[in-house]
Amino acid sequence: MKILLASPRGFCAGVNMAIESLELALRLYGTPIYVYHEIVHNRYVVETFRTKGVVFVDELSDVPPGAVLLYSAHGVSPQIRQLARDRQLQTIDATCPLVTKVHLEAIRYAKEGYTIILIGHEGHDEVIGTMGEAPQSMMLVESPEDVDRLEFADDAKLAYLTQTTLSVDDANRIIARLRERFPRIANPPKEDICYATQNRQEAVRVLSREADVVLVLGSQNSSNSQRLAELSLENNVPAYLIDGAADIDVGWFRGDERVLVTAGASAPELVVEDCVEFLRKRFGAEVESRSVRPEEVFFPLPRELRQLAATAQASQQ
Repeated sequence: MKILLASPRGFCAGVNMAIESLELALRLYGTPIYVYHEIVHNRYVVETFRTKGVVFVDELSDVPPGAVLLYSAHGVSPQIRQLARDRQLQTIDATCPLVTKVHLEAIRYAKEGYTIILIGHEGHDEVIGTMGEAPQSMMLVESPEDVDRLEFADDAKLAYLTQTTLSVDDANRIIARLRERFPRIANPPKEDICYATQNRQEAVRVLSREADVVLVLGSQNSSNSQRLAELSLENNVPAYLIDGAADIDVGWFRGDERVLVTAGASAPELVVEDCVEFLRKRFGAEVESRSVRPEEVFFPLPRELRQLAATAQASQQ
């Protein structure tokens, strides 16, 4: 067996920032710390933080007044921010800057009188937060067929935005249909699908052609991880989305395959290493690292955390 270890893979800059924010908040505030929704969509990461005293909530009514609350990487709506203020919560905003960019675009388009068509997955945390910025001006589409059902006057001001973790190919198909039906539709100057999502998809698109099987490390509720498995299947290569080595079924392999191993943007490198080690021990697999594109993006921690950390450090000197 040969393992093709895809790069880039795993944590993106936004996920790194969110996880480092939560780790620093634990050191500065102690426990309990509350997080609105999962910090990122990865079971291993969430369970690890639970063991450290982090409480993940879906309703702010579950957070005691005055407690510390961290917003996840997926972002939240203005309504949630207001509710947190009403409960006098100490909030830390770990929203990915690329998600914040989409929120700001939604606000701008709504103020300019546009009807905004958001391309995304219904119920995803990021979509809920983005639509909360302009609920009266925004509608969601998930497919070209959804676009076909849209009805607008000829002079309607239309704009589209996209969820950051979509399949690039799927988004382009929907955008093409939007442009076909509404040629004057506006769009942001820079596309919304994040660099990391695109890079990981490109790596799978290119490298899966050389593989017999693809293993994607990531959780079932991770949109970007799901897209990686789907891309492999589109290349007619079997793909399995797994949380870790314990999910591997040895019946998937004969033992002489070329196995592409990658990870979604919310999956830690530790689970990749465990998977590789399992295949080494079980099948004597050799590893070949394959890089499709360099990736050197960094996002700073939230300002409130940086200021608090600086104050704490100064007081110790």
